[in-house]
Amino acid sequence: MQPYELSLAQAADSIRSRRLSPVELADSVLERVEQVEPHLQAYVTVTAEHARRAAREAENDIAAGRYRGPLHGIPMGLKDLIDVAGAATSASSRVRADHRAQADSTVAARLATAGAVLVGKTHTHEFAYGLTTPQTNNAWDRERVAGGSSGGSAVAVAAGTATFTLGTDTGGSIRVPAALNGVVGLKPTYGLVPRHGVTSLSWSLDHVGPITRTVEDAALVLTALAGHDPRDPASLTTPAIDYRPGTGTDLTGLRIGVPRNYYFDHVDPEVEAAVRRAIAHLESLGARLVEVEIPLTRYIQATQWGLMVPEATAYHEGTLRTVPELYQDDVRILLEAGELMPAGDYLRAQRSRTLMRQEWARMLQDVDVIAAPTVPATAVKAGQETITWADGTVEGVSDAYVRLSSPANITGVPTLSVPVGHDTAGLPIGMQLLGRPLGESALLRIGHAYQQTQPAPTLAPAA
Repeated sequence: MQPYELSLAQAADSIRSRRLSPVELADSVLERVEQVEPHLQAYVTVTAEHARRAAREAENDIAAGRYRGPLHGIPMGLKDLIDVAGAATSASSRVRADHRAQADSTVAARLATAGAVLVGKTHTHEFAYGLTTPQTNNAWDRERVAGGSSGGSAVAVAAGTATFTLGTDTGGSIRVPAALNGVVGLKPTYGLVPRHGVTSLSWSLDHVGPITRTVEDAALVLTALAGHDPRDPASLTTPAIDYRPGTGTDLTGLRIGVPRNYYFDHVDPEVEAAVRRAIAHLESLGARLVEVEIPLTRYIQATQWGLMVPEATAYHEGTLRTVPELYQDDVRILLEAGELMPAGDYLRAQRSRTLMRQEWARMLQDVDVIAAPTVPATAVKAGQETITWADGTVEGVSDAYVRLSSPANITGVPTLSVPVGHDTAGLPIGMQLLGRPLGESALLRIGHAYQQTQPAPTLAPAA
């Protein structure tokens, strides 16, 4: 096994025990970048010199007894919405072509304190306003979409060009590409991970979280990220904890909700079969399955768009009026549509969200987590605009991908996407676990138990 193939936990153990040096790991990852990046285009920019310098510093610190913990010397990528002092934050847009960050974002600063090594900034759908990331190719089939908007971050982890990455999630933008590329994606509880220094899409829906090879890795990164920051008005004052899930696989006593509506409607049969097999496996580990009814489903999509569209337009108001030609057409059209949305619609979406949060809180009193498909279909071909379901219903690709992920953004509940196999074309399938607010520990425990009792995940061929 090459160093770039190691999970974060495996690499951290090898570094701590001096069986692997941070320099060896960084060199292996950078060689992998040179090998596959021309095919995948996961990165906006690769900071190879910085990575090698940071890896040498980590190696020297560790040799001198200044080991900082499991992220020390670990190569990472940051979605190009996340500020790093002195580096460009382009949001994969010509609008930001000359922008350089003056200071680190909170999450970048916390990862730097933990000793992580920045490999580069990863592509996003322009300003995170989309579900495909058209610049980047799927790690399993480069003729297919990577998912978005954190497509570059997911592909980098899936292909071995970063040991972990950070993404952002406003309507599914961590979980969708994680599912489509066969990796783990965690959207934490709203406000658990600070967003100061992170370019916003929709401030009341935005989350920052890790994309990793394994659930254990996600727990390690979340432990470094979580904690209050007064510069983010939504930041929770919840005390930071260690999210590592332990080694147990017995899920006795845990109740897993299985939706009888919404989450299995208009879902590809192979996706449904794989997710139901995974749920049955959780039952075999001792969990009790409980049917649940998802509330207020007819309002989910309208609420998501009713909140996101006007907030995004408000954020871009200045540049939309001065340099509209610099936006990609799909993003510009959405931003211009936001200027036409009545204030009353935005207020109604806020009221709808309040009702959904209340109803979801009631539903989650009866179960510990809900298990469902992350996305209803695997990665579509690049350029494909619609999906046709078995009953003849035609749905836009972005609408399909966001449909099952947006409820967690509206309600703010934590959600973990875990790979649960591949379809007959070899494309990854994801299952998401949705929990109570601040219920990350339960999600990570269940996801880790699942992965411990399944074959170890493999990297994408990325050929």
